[in-house]
Amino acid sequence: MIKRSTDSAPCIHPESTSASIHKQMELAMTHPALKAFVCGSLSGTCSTLLFQPLDLVKTRLQTLQKGRSPGSRVGMVTMFLSVVRTEKLQGLWKGVSPSFARCIPGVGIYFSTFYSLKQHFFLERAPSAWEAVLLGAGARTVAGVCMLPVTVIKTRFESGRYNYSTVLGALRSVCNCAGPRALFSGLTATLLRDAPFSGIYVMFYTQTKRALPPEVTSSLYAPLGNFGCGVLAGVLASVVTQPADVVKTHVQVSPAQYKRTRDAVRFIYAEHGFSGFFRGGASLLA
Repeated sequence: MIKRSTDSAPCIHPESTSASIHKQMELAMTHPALKAFVCGSLSGTCSTLLFQPLDLVKTRLQTLQKGRSPGSRVGMVTMFLSVVRTEKLQGLWKGVSPSFARCIPGVGIYFSTFYSLKQHFFLERAPSAWEAVLLGAGARTVAGVCMLPVTVIKTRFESGRYNYSTVLGALRSVCNCAGPRALFSGLTATLLRDAPFSGIYVMFYTQTKRALPPEVTSSLYAPLGNFGCGVLAGVLASVVTQPADVVKTHVQVSPAQYKRTRDAVRFIYAEHGFSGFFRGGASLLA
């Protein structure tokens, strides 16, 4: 008779299993792409909350219809005060919920994609100026396409023409009234804005950072230098892509009126002239 031994049977302790799972989670959280996603999402949350009023004013200025008395102009300060007067102070943060829904995952997708592309193609060397353009444009294209439906809802919230209460309710309303295709309205204009913006931003940022003297980049003033490079790159990239941003806003607010991107271009030029493509330009940092 063969006696079955129990001494050699593997014994799995709950403590060791829990420790193993915890260790695997720690390893996963230290993955650079995941860290880039988390850091990007946190930065997107802070910037969205801080600059939402400027973003809202920019959208209102871009979609302002012609019809006021000749010679009268509505600027950023006038629109800002108008929103506060009619919708109170909290009206400046109208659309912050879809902004969070877009920026938190969107910026995370951008940074993680950017890091992955950089590690794949430029592991051994730093990218050149034009390679930095392609790198930033590629990462922003991926994030822009993924988050386009929420971007449409965000633009509609900010325009003040729709009385949405929640992001999900707005998504359902758009699908029921205009069809699911409306959630991807302005795709061409969005890519014409987002891809060049990120590409130009990365190029200007990397080049201006390289131009900083070594005593700045290796001292306590390094964060201030990085911040200055980021602001300069953001302003320059925004100026270049502002016309595409205006067209995108028009198409997403009124997709039934503009079947194609060039329809919005013709309308803006006929309504406001060439300067109409730079409406809201004072809010470039938004």
